[in-house]
Amino acid sequence: MAALSEQLVQVHRGLRERLASLRRGLADSTSRLADGTGHLVESTGHPAGGTAIPDDLLGHCLGFCAAIHAHHTGEDERLLPQLRAAMPELAPVIDNLMEDHALVSGILRQIHELLAPGHELLAPGQDSAEPGMLVRELDGLTAILESHFGYEERRLSQALDALDPGTSIPDVFTLPSPRNG
Repeated sequence: MAALSEQLVQVHRGLRERLASLRRGLADSTSRLADGTGHLVESTGHPAGGTAIPDDLLGHCLGFCAAIHAHHTGEDERLLPQLRAAMPELAPVIDNLMEDHALVSGILRQIHELLAPGHELLAPGQDSAEPGMLVRELDGLTAILESHFGYEERRLSQALDALDPGTSIPDVFTLPSPRNG
């Protein structure tokens, strides 16, 4: 069995790959390019219309969001309390990580709301968000998660490896299967 720090790095790597895949899928399915102002345009250079996100991509996105939520919930409810009890000097780091989790959770809620039929940002009769809205949310989520994962790995690796070798927290150290995510 790999050290807990390596297991955490592997889970983060898997989540990064799933997010990158989701972003590629969104780009591929819309065949849109960003102009220099951040507005979406068709590959012809004309402003993007109200094309909805394909259902399979919606499922992929919701599955990814569920995986991140499960991972962070496992950390907040099981791993971080264990680390705090075993190593009280990590309290400020743990507090920072839990703040990050709350921030990420807020972005995940925004993504869920964007993907929900009838969301206030949608035009009448439009069932899901335009790809540009989702791209912007995923860009923000990517930046935050990249920073968060790196910080967590740097600050917790030694502490994780100092825990009891029999420690097992499946919802933290196992990446959920990609049902669509």
